[in-house]
Amino acid sequence: MVFRKLMAAFGAGVEVDTVLTNTGVRPGEALRGVVHFRGGNSDYKVEGIYIDLTAVVEIEQGDNEYKTSYSFLRQQVAGTFQLAAGAQHQQPFEIGVPWETPISAIAGHPLHGMRLGVQTELALAGALDKGDLDPLFVSPLPAQDHVIGALDRLGFQFKKADLERGTLYGSTMPFFQEIEYYAGGQWRRYFNELELTFIAGPRQMDVILEADKRGGFLSSSHDAYNRFTLRYDDPPNSADQALQRGLEQMARHRGWF
Repeated sequence: MVFRKLMAAFGAGVEVDTVLTNTGVRPGEALRGVVHFRGGNSDYKVEGIYIDLTAVVEIEQGDNEYKTSYSFLRQQVAGTFQLAAGAQHQQPFEIGVPWETPISAIAGHPLHGMRLGVQTELALAGALDKGDLDPLFVSPLPAQDHVIGALDRLGFQFKKADLERGTLYGSTMPFFQEIEYYAGGQWRRYFNELELTFIAGPRQMDVILEADKRGGFLSSSHDAYNRFTLRYDDPPNSADQALQRGLEQMARHRGWF
């Protein structure tokens, strides 16, 4: 464990380290871990412990772009307790990962462009101290895996992923994920690139596709859009069929197909 000293401004000298039991989870699963505390030179009253799930989101303002951290879940995992001088304390926790949590790892590998994390907040001496951002790797749901695999089979090649500020219809998040692909296979005749977005729930998910016409990426006159729903109990090949239909509909809608 690597303890980090907290509340230097208050002279508390309290140290903390959060250890995640499962750094890799799927949406809808439980994230488990233990917060370890070590007291300073005096007794202190800890007023609460909070776990904060955060994501690094891309913000566009005019011609400028920058990144900032958004909290998408904050949960109290411990109430008030006394932390004696030099004493060690452990607080296990278990929190549900929201269904709409973006994907940050595929097949055990970090997804390029994504950064999710866990922060531990300690309420001490009337103030909150936020810890460092511990990495959180969220793997796709099986249904999301089917869609990603179907795109691979259709010849699309992964480019990058990021989070954009904004709320989509049917979503509760203040941001949404875009997984970007280069068009491949027969679809190179119609598209340059494709963007994939998931809005997942407990029983089904919406899949959003946005593609450009060759010659201009997602410009107002050249983009095409499609949205469809997949249930988690649908056969695995449903993703292939739905993607094929969606891509054909986008191409026909713009008169490309």
